[in-house]
Amino acid sequence: MIWQGYNDQLGANPIEEITHRTGAWTLKFILITLTITPVRQIFGLKNIIRLRRMLGLYAFFYAVLHFLSYFILDQFFDFSEIFKDISKRPYITIGFTNLILLIPLAVTSTNKMAKRLGKRWKSLHQLIYVIAVFSIFHYLWLVKVDILYPVIYGLVLIVLLGARVWVARVKDKRLKVKG
Repeated sequence: MIWQGYNDQLGANPIEEITHRTGAWTLKFILITLTITPVRQIFGLKNIIRLRRMLGLYAFFYAVLHFLSYFILDQFFDFSEIFKDISKRPYITIGFTNLILLIPLAVTSTNKMAKRLGKRWKSLHQLIYVIAVFSIFHYLWLVKVDILYPVIYGLVLIVLLGARVWVARVKDKRLKVKG
């Protein structure tokens, strides 16, 4: 993207293109991160779990880039306009909320913080489900008319969450049979 920007290859509205690409990659990394646990559970790939934290941090990184492209390139540090946008435009409100919700997940992603928080760590990191749903709505409300991609991402999220429910039910049935 930097190379394309340098070579004037980001289209008629490069700021919008940068903002949209970083937002799309944020959502992709959130969904890829949410894919790790079902893939591990369904296919028995235990070592894949090592990738989850890194992928989650990539999602946070792109979310920060997405916000900074809006904050710096689009709004030019104009705090009054940003606060107006946050209060007037639901997709910006929910996008900003997502960024705020991602911060504690990124900050507590170390082994040391997981140990320090104990059981609360898992509860905190379950915010990713809320963030994922909010991300779909953020995208859906942004595009308004051409909803194909947000719908596809939403369906992927439904499949991923459904896989988690299915795995939990299978585990529960196995426990009942053994018990």
